[in-house]
Amino acid sequence: MSRNKHANIVLFGQAGVGKSSLVNLMAGKDVAGTSMDLKSCTMQWQEYPIEFDGKSYKVFDTVGLEEPQLGIPQYLDAVENAYSLIQALERQGGIDLLLFCMRAGRLTATLQNNYRLFHEFLCDKKVPTVVVITYLENEVGEMDAWWKRNEVIFYDREVHVAGHACITAIKGNFPLRHEESRTTVRKLVKEFTADGQKQAWKGGDNLFVSFTRNLRELLVGNRKSVRKNMVSRLTKRCGMSPDVAKQLVDRIKNDEAEGAT
Repeated sequence: MSRNKHANIVLFGQAGVGKSSLVNLMAGKDVAGTSMDLKSCTMQWQEYPIEFDGKSYKVFDTVGLEEPQLGIPQYLDAVENAYSLIQALERQGGIDLLLFCMRAGRLTATLQNNYRLFHEFLCDKKVPTVVVITYLENEVGEMDAWWKRNEVIFYDREVHVAGHACITAIKGNFPLRHEESRTTVRKLVKEFTADGQKQAWKGGDNLFVSFTRNLRELLVGNRKSVRKNMVSRLTKRCGMSPDVAKQLVDRIKNDEAEGAT
């Protein structure tokens, strides 16, 4: 991380999986609000500077994809904000780590699409992605037993993560598991943001860059073939319906146009 003194971490996942509690767990104190009053869509990411073990990190908590039937406008907002965050971080030194937070349970299609949006589509498979599985305070035996039972499902569904942590971010009646979880998560983060790791990703040569380039071409020429290609990519790899993908491309195109004026 020679380009600045902190690592940039993008934390993503659906509402209610414990992302704010995860930030607080890593920080060792309350820095992120966990109130439901914050709602699931603060339509912008939240930035949390944290420190532990002598290292500094910036955690960017962003809204992931929700179930599409919950509302297309909110769904589009989430994707557009993810896109904006990645762009903003490119200007702040790049991205060191993608932290995928999910609640223990089934690996649903929406979870898979979240992974693909961030890891594959936005970051061109160039940023290490680790998964943190929450709400395992009642797991019988070691919390990591959950991963041993479910790892093959991740592999079969092409959700390839560089590392994992099975945790509880709720102290409650489980103080020992809570402290064990803090140690586990911090170790995971340090491992994949350590000095000597490859430099932070500042944009790839493939999906995201071509996506941005296509947007610029759309602005200049409004080429139907370019728009069709972008819609196809969002449909096939991020699980969007054609209508939602078209709305997203048009919305981001309009935002880019406003920013260029």
